[in-house]
Amino acid sequence: LAPHSRIMMRPTAMRSSLALLLVAAPLLCAAATANKWAAVPMAPADPILGVAIAYKADSAVDKVNLGIGAYRTSEGKPLVLKCVREAEKKMCDDLTLDKEYLPMQGLESFLKATSAVILGSDSKAIEEGRVAVLQTLSGTGALRVAGEFIAGFAGQSPKVYISDPSWGNHHTIFQKCGMETTKYRYISKTMTLDIDGMLEDLKAAPKGSVFVLHTIAHNPTGVDPTEEQWKLIADVCEEREAILIFDTAYQGYATGDLEKDAWAVRYFADERGMELMVTQSYSKNFGLYGERIGALNVVTRDNDTAKKVRSQLCAVVRPMYSSPQIHGARLVSTVLGDRTLKEMWQEELVGMSNRIVSMRTALVQALAAIECPVPSSDFKDWCHITSQIGMFAYTGLNEAMCDRLTKEHHIYCTRNGRFSMAGVTPSNVDRVAAAIKDVIANA
Repeated sequence: LAPHSRIMMRPTAMRSSLALLLVAAPLLCAAATANKWAAVPMAPADPILGVAIAYKADSAVDKVNLGIGAYRTSEGKPLVLKCVREAEKKMCDDLTLDKEYLPMQGLESFLKATSAVILGSDSKAIEEGRVAVLQTLSGTGALRVAGEFIAGFAGQSPKVYISDPSWGNHHTIFQKCGMETTKYRYISKTMTLDIDGMLEDLKAAPKGSVFVLHTIAHNPTGVDPTEEQWKLIADVCEEREAILIFDTAYQGYATGDLEKDAWAVRYFADERGMELMVTQSYSKNFGLYGERIGALNVVTRDNDTAKKVRSQLCAVVRPMYSSPQIHGARLVSTVLGDRTLKEMWQEELVGMSNRIVSMRTALVQALAAIECPVPSSDFKDWCHITSQIGMFAYTGLNEAMCDRLTKEHHIYCTRNGRFSMAGVTPSNVDRVAAAIKDVIANA
């Protein structure tokens, strides 16, 4: 004790206290320095995002990134759409805009506009007030909110059926919601739709199962059902009383036509009158990757149900992130609410789509020019690359070939042979083709 302390202790008491401190000190130090989380294992690298990390770490000047799904110009540069730049100027000049919290459901002008983009301006469901719509953290957030809602209100937790293959995050999202996931057949060895296998697997699903469908530009294959095949799929969905989730990441980006890319959703919702969920992402078709703007639309039977569903969607949001972000929602609603900017957007969608199509053709031509062998005996030629649509080409390269592309040629892609065609440019297409030939010829 300090000499000036007014509290005096007897010598024996003081000695006892000091002895206790000496005994306890090591224990206190050990507790203070213990590593509470030492047993936490390192999480496995994400198969898609991990490609981007490895690419950035590579010092090779001629490296090529065909991994992550983000649009690039012909020069390999990120693109900010002109309509987005113009919308930002309008927003900066509007001094009435504030930075207050949005309500849980999101920005009202965005909500009205986004449902019309996917369901159509003449949608019966919208006209009758049967759509519960929620602004989300892009398409990933929309899927997670949908999963939490289904897990809470579908009765006995249904099994979730996901195409094989599919976007790698689909299974994880629904499993995190406490639901079991399984696969349905989707692609044949020759990269065509295995419609018979798909229908057989969906027919065998228990009634009330969740079916996750890709609205357009299936990820990772780029292979979509025809309109006649969609009708057969709708028959099965109706018979199995399935909970339908249409995951929409590439509307407008796939073909350049917003209406054409939404055909499947509108057929199910309007012509067949089916209840369904539709997620939307504005990452690809608006280039708003970092803004995390998306939506979840739930088409219900009546207006009263839609109100109750939206209230419960908001109840999911409240403890999760409480309020969505505002800037990206304003960007999208500004463009969609301005005729000139909307037309500009649609023109830019055509431009992006056409560049991807031209790179598919250029890659196939480059492979033919050097007489590149096909990746396996299942293929006669490389035409599957040009028959696919959207951002990705499902090449047929196996894991070993993909590993060699990266290690020996500094060309990065996911190990399932998926190429992001946005990463292919006029200046690197010949090198990509030559590398493909090398890894196949020397497999």
